[in-house]
Amino acid sequence: MEGRGTVSGVNGVQADSVSVDPRHDPRWRELALGTHGSVFTSPPWIDAVCGTYGFTPAASIRLDWDGQPRAGLAWVPISDIRGDRLSSLPFSDRAEPLTDDPADFKALADGVLTRAAPLTLRCFDTAVPVTDSRFSQVNAAAWHGTPLDAGIDEIRQRLSQHARRNITISEREGVRVEARTDRDAVYHFHDLHVLLRKRKYKLLAQPVELFDRIWDAFAANDAIVTMLAYAGDELIAGAVFLAWANTLYYKFGASRQEFLGKRPNDAIFWAGIRWGVTHNAALVDWGLSDLDQPGLIAYKDKWATEQRRIVTLRAGGEQARNNPQAGAMLGGLTDLLTGESVPDDVTKQAGALLYRYFC
Repeated sequence: MEGRGTVSGVNGVQADSVSVDPRHDPRWRELALGTHGSVFTSPPWIDAVCGTYGFTPAASIRLDWDGQPRAGLAWVPISDIRGDRLSSLPFSDRAEPLTDDPADFKALADGVLTRAAPLTLRCFDTAVPVTDSRFSQVNAAAWHGTPLDAGIDEIRQRLSQHARRNITISEREGVRVEARTDRDAVYHFHDLHVLLRKRKYKLLAQPVELFDRIWDAFAANDAIVTMLAYAGDELIAGAVFLAWANTLYYKFGASRQEFLGKRPNDAIFWAGIRWGVTHNAALVDWGLSDLDQPGLIAYKDKWATEQRRIVTLRAGGEQARNNPQAGAMLGGLTDLLTGESVPDDVTKQAGALLYRYFC
């Protein structure tokens, strides 16, 4: 059911505020396809994430006098062993409010902020929430992008000398990249993903159900491609890219450490750029990199010609239920379940059980 309220708009013009389901409402989809939208505010992404983890998303849209959507904000209420919180949006690199108007954003946030649960959102540092005094910055990260506004040869020349050299090495080493759109390719990638997170980072991986749901949500529109890199017949690296509007998003990547000398990740990045060019993308979004991962940031610097900052902001929740012991327990379980003696399949199942609590 759609909820309505009337609030003051720009220059005192009255505007309706309506509650919608961002997975299905066509007005939300229209906003998500606009200037401020991204794959992370897109209906298929929200649907895949919420379906996997049992979340119910909410959103509010502001409408012009003629009923056209002009601003929006989506979030997910979460209540679990860690406490109560609101996330805009969970497991997303960023999810800017779909507006650049401070008055519209204030009206949207007014309907969400509560003393009982903090609202956390992640956005570019130029987005309108940054200027809202109710929000405090709690984290920052790096973002990289490569515009695809030229032919493939010119784009290659724009890359760093290091990136171009690594492309040449991967070619000389015979690394072969397959651009695949079938479901099985996602499964092959997930196996690599589980092993990398376990062995290199001592972390659990997202459940295969998430990848299944992402494929279901994006494949119908030819908006998901899995790049798999091979040395001979051996799978050595992979990545999942998602397309939304005019942007190609690098969302997941994994590789086998013993084959890094063949530069398979560089072969995949270059294959992603070429795929984006041939499918009329205007930009490759290389996603978020935590500032405590200087190696990853340096790697993406080689490929990107645009760099920005993503900030994490928080407001409200002064009386929130919070359980720090649960976070400590989840950390201990992660250490235990990613140990070398633990069978990989057990680690994989542990991710399916526990990953929902890490947002």
